[in-house]
Amino acid sequence: MDEGGAPGGGFTDTVGVLASWNDGVLVITRRDGQIVRIAERTLVAGKTVPAAPARRRGPAATYEELARVTARAWQPVESERLGGWELRASSGFTRRANSVLPLADPDRPLDDALAFARRWYAGRGLPAYVQTATGAAGTQELLCAELADRGWEREVSAEVWAGGLAPVGDLDADADRVVLSRTVDEAWLGRYQRSGEPGPHVLKVLTSGPSVWFAAVPGADGPPAAIGRCVVDGRWAGFMAVEVDPALRRTGLATAVMAALARRALDEGASAAWLQVEEDNGGARALYEGMGFAAHHSYHHYREPRRTA
Repeated sequence: MDEGGAPGGGFTDTVGVLASWNDGVLVITRRDGQIVRIAERTLVAGKTVPAAPARRRGPAATYEELARVTARAWQPVESERLGGWELRASSGFTRRANSVLPLADPDRPLDDALAFARRWYAGRGLPAYVQTATGAAGTQELLCAELADRGWEREVSAEVWAGGLAPVGDLDADADRVVLSRTVDEAWLGRYQRSGEPGPHVLKVLTSGPSVWFAAVPGADGPPAAIGRCVVDGRWAGFMAVEVDPALRRTGLATAVMAALARRALDEGASAAWLQVEEDNGGARALYEGMGFAAHHSYHHYREPRRTA
């Protein structure tokens, strides 16, 4: 692509999904959710980029499969179907449990569906969010572009990573220190950083899922030294809420928690694993790469346009 007047007549390129090509403008959605618009007159060349081999993205899985598995591991307090959309609400506890999950088309035109979603969330005192995804076949790059064109703002992006479960269970970790439980207690919640003052809605989301396990490494005094959560769902085991006392980080506690949870999930018949990691969390990304995980797709939360006075 010609930069169109850039000093030195330079060229650059953009890799992503072509969402539209209208009125002399190409709209491309990149893997990170960024929307790029290119004037047709500056286009020099284009080519199809093949998808990354499955072996580079962990266990073979479609976006739809992983999206449904991750959603079942973090279920909302209430939900409503709108065709292929699921509207989810949980009193504002995490965007994942308070956003629209669009796995297929709604039962009405997009603008009507978005208006319905905005009314539905407003009735619960919440802003409307739509969770979209990029970077894997069958995701909603076009929806990202359409939301951006309508003034919806991308606020948060993260990645879903996948990997084999057995390598995590085989880690040489002090997993015997980890206590596993089917229930969450006050001590565990004392280490969990996302809940604030946990109400019933927080506990409902945390305990939701096909087969839920909580892990804790007892501390010397007060909250556990480390915690984690795992949801087993068929062949998948999902890892969430892995947190370590800041004073004890890089001492192997996170690895011990994940190894203990992985061994329990293996006992239940799971063979593949997934987790979610924020793009700027370098420490976690390095840890998970060392366990054999790799990025499968990115997901994004688009917030409704803010009302002006």
